[in-house]
Amino acid sequence: MKVALIGGTGSFGRALAVRLRDAGVEVVIGSRDADRAAEAARELGVEGAANEDAVGGADVAVLAVKADAALETAGQLADAIGATPLLSVGSELRFAPQGVLPSHEARSLAERVAEAVPGPVVAGLHSLAAATLAGDAPPDEDALVCGDDAAAKELALDLASRLVGGRALDAGPLASARALEGMTGVIVNLNKRYKGHAGLRLTGLP
Repeated sequence: MKVALIGGTGSFGRALAVRLRDAGVEVVIGSRDADRAAEAARELGVEGAANEDAVGGADVAVLAVKADAALETAGQLADAIGATPLLSVGSELRFAPQGVLPSHEARSLAERVAEAVPGPVVAGLHSLAAATLAGDAPPDEDALVCGDDAAAKELALDLASRLVGGRALDAGPLASARALEGMTGVIVNLNKRYKGHAGLRLTGLP
């Protein structure tokens, strides 16, 4: 499997790159700045390229930019992404004195990204944090993925299974991203209150 990390030079992208690299996945880190991508790639022992070049030949691309840049980035790279399945991992949240709140938007960020690109979009990994992914071992957590395209979702589930010590689970259609993205805010609030590193482990499933 070849995975392109769009905007992969941030903390989450770097943690993904290392975890996937160690799992035997071919990784290309992308950035708007090709030199920045090349520098990060040298540090992590993977390939690096400008975003539009990184997605070429990839089996799946991960939209690893910050949530507030996701829609614009997806639109700019729509032609380069083409029919390549795109995994949206961002969560659009609001930060207030009382805590982290969900977006005012009725639809998830992933659903809106799906309107910006021609290929299939899946969503997932929202409960995984860069800090836990960057640990010595895969986090003892489950990873949730949702989407409407069966083949794209299978690729994303395969990718997710290489990141965690738990399971990669199919959370249903892309509309489920509304709940998965909101869960990021819940986890951030829990971590702030209890000064921990919360993740998800689902019980009662075979």
